[in-house]
Amino acid sequence: MCPQPRAAANRTLAPALSTVSKRTTGLQSQQLPRERFRLAEEIRSIQQRAAEHDGRIVTLGPLVLFSTQSGDAWILDPADQLAARLAQDGEPLPIHIEESDTNYAIGWQGQFRIDSDTFIYEDNQSRSQRSILGYPTRLLLRMIAKVERQ
Repeated sequence: MCPQPRAAANRTLAPALSTVSKRTTGLQSQQLPRERFRLAEEIRSIQQRAAEHDGRIVTLGPLVLFSTQSGDAWILDPADQLAARLAQDGEPLPIHIEESDTNYAIGWQGQFRIDSDTFIYEDNQSRSQRSILGYPTRLLLRMIAKVERQ
């Protein structure tokens, strides 16, 4: 069962989407106009990237979505340090979202923080913490800083 939405009432999406892809040729960045995306579509897209083991980071208004070469994917709300896992080992995971043209609500599953090269996740239900190495934490921190400046 998908967790019910938490903490996203009155949240709005910014006018543009930014994408960074880490490939052997370097980083690619792309801005897309607001009318070309929806939250559910971006979640499906990042889950597909995870299934392909394609590391990618996308900012969507105040949110950061990312996939890793290990097949994991997450959505983060840096302002409140909220997190929800979207994929694990290339397999998509369910997430509860509600969205309109200007607002959204997400079934946040836990909280996150980044400590140096470690992504730390605390689950809301079990209160257990998991430390994950190998995620692009430096790039994530740069994208989070970019989101916070918007």
